[in-house]
Amino acid sequence: MKSKGRSRLAPSPTGALHLGNAQTFLINWALARQLKWDLVLRIEDLDHPRVKPETIPNLIEDLKWIGLDWDHELPLQSSDTEPMYQALCELGTQGRIFRCHRSRAEVAAAQSAPQDQDHGLRYDPSLRPADAGQPVCTPDREATWRFLTDDRTFMVNDQCAGTHAIRLDTTCGDFPVWTPHGPSYQLAVAVDDARHHITDVVRGNDLLPSAARQQAILDTLSLPIPQWWHLPLVRGEDGRRLAKRHGDTRIASFRDQGVDPSQLIGYLAQQCGCNPDGGPMTAAIFKDCFDILQMPQQDAILSQKEFPWPLG
Repeated sequence: MKSKGRSRLAPSPTGALHLGNAQTFLINWALARQLKWDLVLRIEDLDHPRVKPETIPNLIEDLKWIGLDWDHELPLQSSDTEPMYQALCELGTQGRIFRCHRSRAEVAAAQSAPQDQDHGLRYDPSLRPADAGQPVCTPDREATWRFLTDDRTFMVNDQCAGTHAIRLDTTCGDFPVWTPHGPSYQLAVAVDDARHHITDVVRGNDLLPSAARQQAILDTLSLPIPQWWHLPLVRGEDGRRLAKRHGDTRIASFRDQGVDPSQLIGYLAQQCGCNPDGGPMTAAIFKDCFDILQMPQQDAILSQKEFPWPLG
């Protein structure tokens, strides 16, 4: 008998939730309820120094305001990083990490081509130290450690975005798995998804390249790889990911302006292809009518002129 699926809502407290975040979490929630997955809330508060702990209660309030719930709430990700360090030790024992002394300027100077602003700098193999590939049993917690990539091609089989063949050595190069602040996003998410028995990861398509990095970590550690669902993003009119430069699209701001959550859900449902007229809709109704197979595959372009409510 197939085991029950499990997914997670994983907001990061680096600022307020905006309309794009809300769409991703709404779809994640709807899929979990449609497919009878267990759904957990995991606050990913390891993005130092951008983390703002004081925003955590507001994140949770925003999710509840649009009608979302979850079956379990996990401790803050930062509350237990020991499993991540143990994973780092295992990677070190296998000779898959090396200590990095390079500055960001040195990494940038070694670029052979312009890099996508969303995905960071590529760490060129020429920057590796002479001892890269040698086993390291007890990595220094106060140092930066990078994952040693090779010429393997990782097949990311995605339920929304299709299959992508990604070579890490030619895309991101040797990526960080630990910094003096602690575990990197890639290591933390890979380890936590495995130890929390996450079977399905639902998130924005800007993180699709991260799936290959996380597969590399999980494969090295002999841990299961979740099923990926990378969703279209909500972008500004300039085509860039939604941010402050596109105006105030914070969920809290809409709430403060007196926008009814059903208006916001209705607008998002229209972007998702299941509410043609954009009329008000509750999260519960969205869950019943949303069809992932009918959702437009292209990213949505946000125009505040199209909001079905007056701007404050």
